Amino acid sequence: MIHVLVVDDSAFMRKALSMMLERDGEVRVVDTARDGQQALEKIQEYDPDVVTMDIEMPRMDGLTALRRIMDEAPRPVLMVSSLTQDGAAATVEAMEAGAVGFLPKQRSRVSLKITEIENDLIKRIKSAAHSNVGAIRRKRGSRRRAASGRGTARRLSFPEAQIITVGISTGGPFALQQVIPALPCDLSVPVVVVQHMPPHFTQSLANRLDASSALQVAEAEDGMSVEPGRVIIAAGGHHLVFRSGARHTIVKTPSEPSDTLHRPSVDVMFASAVEHYNGRVLGLIMTGMGKDGLQGATALKERGGRLIAQDEATSVVYGMPRAVAEAELTDLVLPMDDIAEALAHAVGTPTSSAAPEPTSRLN
Repeated sequence: MIHVLVVDDSAFMRKALSMMLERDGEVRVVDTARDGQQALEKIQEYDPDVVTMDIEMPRMDGLTALRRIMDEAPRPVLMVSSLTQDGAAATVEAMEAGAVGFLPKQRSRVSLKITEIENDLIKRIKSAAHSNVGAIRRKRGSRRRAASGRGTARRLSFPEAQIITVGISTGGPFALQQVIPALPCDLSVPVVVVQHMPPHFTQSLANRLDASSALQVAEAEDGMSVEPGRVIIAAGGHHLVFRSGARHTIVKTPSEPSDTLHRPSVDVMFASAVEHYNGRVLGLIMTGMGKDGLQGATALKERGGRLIAQDEATSVVYGMPRAVAEAELTDLVLPMDDIAEALAHAVGTPTSSAAPEPTSRLN
């Protein structure tokens, strides 16, 4: 049985979420709370397995409560957030602080279609209950750099690589904040990332990564050039594929294929990269639920590419990395701390040129 605490300042939302969750025989709502302060008290009283947390609440907001939870009584927290730009920015910040996922709030409003989100909500709760919060707690608040000087990472040499492609999902914003800012400023190849997120959220993610990285980080726009020094985040609601432009490779952002489980899809992006770059692709699969990326990684390996996967101990959800590891597609399986250094070394960027510890521009 998964015990859940529902936290929201809206009485309707507390009731609606509780009713949907209680209809599943494996989930029990132990109580509800109307703000972050009351949530902390209820956590001490009931010790729930998962907490659903609204962001905007009186007395103590969801972000403040989340940070207190991760410091004092760490457990999976699922944010309930609006789909506005401000709501997306706050949600990405929450996921960097330790939330394991989020539920778009507009989809939870009173509606004849409210039952359409019930299965999704329960699926997210069950996934959260089995997530590895310890991976976040151990690293929260620290940003390791590739130039740490440890030199302990197992290494891979692939100087033929022309691009680094990254597939990531649940736990992604936190993990990307550990890896992307740690890449060297003169990394010799571009980086393209598919993170499973809806529109608005990927723009907020790109903005926050850009603020703390030596490389330029931007959300994909149709026709954007793919070049060293740039990290491109696939836009929510659109796939990302590669085309030849007048002078540079460019990205296209189609809505098709529409029958993929995710849009953007890791499989679609990997397959396009493998075809466009004739297999000279260094792939990375990180934390996430499911198997998106498995087909693309298979194509990558068949064409002579190389693949790194995040290890189980540092993955919030060991689904996507497990899929490629069990298929014996990986060249390296590494903890999150070692990934940036391994990527830079693999494509031939000298370790000494890795970016120094920057002063984050985030508030």
